[in-house]
Amino acid sequence: MTVPNLLLSGIVGSTAYGLAHVGSDVDRLGLFAAPTTELHGLRGPKESHVTTAPDRTLHEAAKWCRLALGGNPTAMELVWLPADLYEVRTPLGEELIGIRSSFLSAQRVRDAYLGYATQQFRRLEGRGDGSFSADTRKRTAKHARHLKRLCRQGLGLYTTGRLEIRVEDPEEYHAFGERVAADPSAALPLLRHYEAAFDETPAVLPREPDEAAVQAWLLRVRRHFYTAETATSCSSSRTSPRP
Repeated sequence: MTVPNLLLSGIVGSTAYGLAHVGSDVDRLGLFAAPTTELHGLRGPKESHVTTAPDRTLHEAAKWCRLALGGNPTAMELVWLPADLYEVRTPLGEELIGIRSSFLSAQRVRDAYLGYATQQFRRLEGRGDGSFSADTRKRTAKHARHLKRLCRQGLGLYTTGRLEIRVEDPEEYHAFGERVAADPSAALPLLRHYEAAFDETPAVLPREPDEAAVQAWLLRVRRHFYTAETATSCSSSRTSPRP
């Protein structure tokens, strides 16, 4: 899959967290800019491109901004990756990284991270008493690791204003996953602990994100790709032979 105007792309997921094992998929996430003129037609451009083998998700710039403004944990990772995990990093992508704090707000971060963690817990609840297949047990352990990661990353972002992608002690997460795979109810105390921590710990994040800064960046993207398209179009017109 070739998507034009890629602005920023990198390796995310378990590899980025330091939780990957032999045979783990390598997930990639990125954002691109649709040609500006395409935004004015009868039908807008496709906003996301998703492939497997390789696993890659690319969001159009405006869609990615909406996801990040909502606190979406998966989208948010893209602008907080360690430098060695970026595979595409353009000047406009660098600008986006530079304004990453503008997307943050206390309530949205709390709701998004705890919300996703709760979704993971609901999946665990549906697994019963642990007497299931080896494959299901493996998926259960994975959901448990991500529940713990979401809770810890979310609280860290809420209280420090920074998103730490790599976990400090991967073995701790793997051990937690195995405990929960044996007894899914073991995840509930951790979830309750973080719910209380969010309630009791002051946030350093603002009440609302800085949408003006995000809008200004997005308009720079639109101007850049409109100017480039216009220049190409004019050049083609000048060099095309007359009928």
